Amino acid sequence: MKNRALLLINTHARQGQNRLPEAVQCLKELGFDLIDESTEQPQQLYEVIIRHQHEVDLVIVGGGDGTLNAAVDALVETQLPLGIIPLGTANDLAKTLKIPNSLPEACKVIAKNQVRRIDLGWVNDKHFFNVASCGLSVKITQRLTKQAKRRWGILAYAITALQVIWKSRPFRAEISINGTSMAVKTVQIAVGNGRYYGGGMAVVHDATIDDQRLDLYSVEIKHWWEIIPLLPAMRKGRHIFSRRVRTLCGQEIEIHTRKPRPINTDGEITTYTPAHFRVIPNALAVFVPSNK
Repeated sequence: MKNRALLLINTHARQGQNRLPEAVQCLKELGFDLIDESTEQPQQLYEVIIRHQHEVDLVIVGGGDGTLNAAVDALVETQLPLGIIPLGTANDLAKTLKIPNSLPEACKVIAKNQVRRIDLGWVNDKHFFNVASCGLSVKITQRLTKQAKRRWGILAYAITALQVIWKSRPFRAEISINGTSMAVKTVQIAVGNGRYYGGGMAVVHDATIDDQRLDLYSVEIKHWWEIIPLLPAMRKGRHIFSRRVRTLCGQEIEIHTRKPRPINTDGEITTYTPAHFRVIPNALAVFVPSNK
């Protein structure tokens, strides 16, 4: 196995700073020759990966979904395989791929060299792993602080959501998919590539990260309290069976709004409507647990 690895740990991730020495030791014991470029600035990951692309055989990213999102465009450009060490708060991509949260076990997954090619979502020139969304989720992203995630962990998502939901107001959007356009009044539109997002919620109960489709849902309620009964179902992706939720799927989707609205990709605000989405099949190789 080729074992020259670029190690990128976000030291501002929930467990990043404390677990960095352990990650380095564990990976070296497993035979990896490391270039450690860990950083407090995830926005620098693109240029770091591009700079080292010819010196390494794989990239190992330690952090949460936002850290992975910061690296994804460079990974697509270089086609270096990705190893994941889940060190964030939610670790939704790791959950989708069944990568263990245990640092030693996650390192062993990479060392076993079992690779799976996964799809990526794409919106307005930005790739994403899990979900891109606008509306309620953006307000949660804007309000959710690093301090809250460090203090409350995964519960921070639920606490912040409850603080934001009662202020939510519907907005109008036009969704175009599979040659059909429809006008909606919604509080949330989410377009999913993988299964999990937002601290363990599922986009659709049967979504996979290599099904070569995007799954869209739109929450179309009139009053904020109508979303409360949907929240338990959203944990398993079964909110799609509610009459208040519109669901669609396809390989290409467009969303237009009267004024530009921010869109978050994997929990980071990266673009605005109008938004053009598409799925990129088999876009990236990722080290995953063996099926055996």
